Amino acid sequence: MSVAARIHEVMEKSSWIRKMFEEGARLKAQHGAQNVFDFSLGNPNLPPPERFDQVLLETVSSCGPEDHCYMAQAGYTDVCDRVAEYLAQEQDVAITGGEVLMTCGAAGALNVILKALLDPGDEVLTPAPCFVEYRFYADNHGGVLKTVPTRPDFSLDMQAMESAIGKKTKAVIINSPNNPTGAVYPAESLAALGDLLRQKSRQLGRTLYLISDEPYRKIVYDGVQVPSVFHHYEESILASSYSKDLSIPGERIGFAAVNPSATYKSDIIAAMALTNRILGFVNAPALMQRVVSQLQGVSVDIGEYARKRDLLCDGLAECGYRFTRPAGAFYLFPETPDADDVAFVRALQEELILVVPGSGFEGPGHFRIAFCVDDDTIVRAMPGFRRALERYRG
Repeated sequence: MSVAARIHEVMEKSSWIRKMFEEGARLKAQHGAQNVFDFSLGNPNLPPPERFDQVLLETVSSCGPEDHCYMAQAGYTDVCDRVAEYLAQEQDVAITGGEVLMTCGAAGALNVILKALLDPGDEVLTPAPCFVEYRFYADNHGGVLKTVPTRPDFSLDMQAMESAIGKKTKAVIINSPNNPTGAVYPAESLAALGDLLRQKSRQLGRTLYLISDEPYRKIVYDGVQVPSVFHHYEESILASSYSKDLSIPGERIGFAAVNPSATYKSDIIAAMALTNRILGFVNAPALMQRVVSQLQGVSVDIGEYARKRDLLCDGLAECGYRFTRPAGAFYLFPETPDADDVAFVRALQEELILVVPGSGFEGPGHFRIAFCVDDDTIVRAMPGFRRALERYRG
């Protein structure tokens, strides 16, 4: 075999999102891109804010030779300070730049965190449905991902979480607002989770960490607030990026932040700075660090995504689909007519509609729609959604 056996196995089970992306390319070549309704990829379709373009131009124009050199592995000190200043307001916690590390997106942040925390065989728990890449991230560093079921409305099930925590558990990853469900975990759920992790840490005689993956934090609707994990559990680490709220996913810029109250804060920060380097990231992109440092709190018009959500939800409800209206992110996770979500996704493909089976997110019996698309795509796809459901039920 030309590639590693483990990688070959992963390739065989490769992400459903990428599979649908490839299927979309085939259908677009066959039928024309304008006739294919692609809801498969969470690629923001809104342009970056005008302020981003201004700051980018100013930053590039003012760069000198020293601005393209190596830096501290945690990132530029002044950038970390600005991120911390904003986080102090957003999270309502006294955090400094010394507790922030700039990363290559939220994915880079999660890998840096897990590399710093995991020993071989350690288990990482996450509520399901969940972002499919978590399994690969844990495996990258010798860990094992275990999913924990949520309630029918995708809220946290504390009894299931308590049952899942065992002697090998090292960390819990939560993602709120959630990909693929759009669920936002309220303060009372985070408080209960924090209490549970404190109790289990005492029982097990080891620190259990809570990792909060928050790239969709600013994309929330109907006045919903995303509570701070730092307030509810001391041994917590935050991972985030500017990909979604600034519409710059290709720039790969994000950060990790350690709770200022964490018991082993200094060790964790030092370990993350090391893992940032030895994983090959070395440091986050220099240019983008300087740009986002001036854009703290800036985002695209979230009202546009709220309108798209309502357009999609109202149309699908009229067609007869069942779902929980998302409180955040730009995904909808409807139920399929029967348990075979893959078969129903294929039925939608016959209508030239591309979505992702819920099985790809550990959520069988559902499918994910990424509604970060043009309004016209949503409107023109609706007859196909209706026909597929009627034909399937008939």
